[in-house]
Amino acid sequence: MKDQISIEVHNLTVSYGAGPVLWDVDFELPTGKIIGVIGPNGSGKTTLLKTIMGLLEPSSGYVKIQNKSLNEVRDKIAYVPQRTSVDWDFPASVYDVVMMGRYGKRNLIRRPNNADVEIVEQSIQKVGLSDFRDRQISQLSGGQQQRVFIARALAQKADIYLLDEPFAGVDAATESSIISILEEMRNEGKTVLIIHHDLQTVLEHFEYLVLLNTRLIAKGNLQEVFTKENLSNAYGGQLTLLSKVVEIIKATDFPIREKDVDL
Repeated sequence: MKDQISIEVHNLTVSYGAGPVLWDVDFELPTGKIIGVIGPNGSGKTTLLKTIMGLLEPSSGYVKIQNKSLNEVRDKIAYVPQRTSVDWDFPASVYDVVMMGRYGKRNLIRRPNNADVEIVEQSIQKVGLSDFRDRQISQLSGGQQQRVFIARALAQKADIYLLDEPFAGVDAATESSIISILEEMRNEGKTVLIIHHDLQTVLEHFEYLVLLNTRLIAKGNLQEVFTKENLSNAYGGQLTLLSKVVEIIKATDFPIREKDVDL
């Protein structure tokens, strides 16, 4: 049976100033997968995510979510931004931020009901922050801050989750915890789309990939996309930096991360 499609991107071009950041990108993504979007710096990964979210207007082409326009299914999508893009000095507690995930489900004027409160408490518990629910977000570690925004996304009860580099700047324990949460979401039939930069953890984290460098280089199952040829086409002049990754691909399907390389 053919996979159900969650996200469709058709002939998408997005430009900043003189040149395109994304050029004629076209693909469909299946439902119920953890999908990595990889490519070199400046390849258009975050631009793609923001365009899918409707935060950027394409120069041409269009996006469909569950075979509908974004406005028809906006409440089905949850977004976790890069941690560095958030004002962590904003005076809000963990509970306050996670409750923001319920705003799309209710009138903003109305107070949260019992169901909202229960969902928020469950979401905080799921990311392991129950002991920090009343703490100001500025007083949290980087890994805890990341988990707060994942809890906010969980509270939305969405079908599709878009995460922009959720593993950046977190320790190994937090990364493992986040992966466990995402795998549970996948097992519930959710689609998880993740911008990711660390090639050496790709085989550990993803089952499906989109490989970009302004244009679409490849997309599909992990084994089809994560090859020396495709990586060479995407990263070009950085090929020498990929040598260790290529060795890992040859050696094993489950590589051990080598922390001295960051591509």
